Amino acid sequence: MKINAKIPSSKDKPVTAELSEIRVLRHAQICQKLGLSSAKLFDMVAKGIFPEPFTLVPGGRAVGWLEHEIDYWIIQRRECAKQEQVLRKEKSKWR
Repeated sequence: MKINAKIPSSKDKPVTAELSEIRVLRHAQICQKLGLSSAKLFDMVAKGIFPEPFTLVPGGRAVGWLEHEIDYWIIQRRECAKQEQVLRKEKSKWR
């Protein structure tokens, strides 16, 4: 079965994904993927900088994130960083 998922591509077009391609990442995998400490990840979630995880089992404690949503967040963050760099350059010109 194919679905239209909001998986980011280099051209910002939706990509068709197989249901079997949808992956849930756990806390340690997110830390490894982003190169962050566990404490920093918790801090970013608490501040609303990073998406909140969802509970994997109703009433359970295990949580995770959909990998394609994290990939999209990384791409958005890269774009924000580019914009921040341009703003810093423009600001330094006015000094």
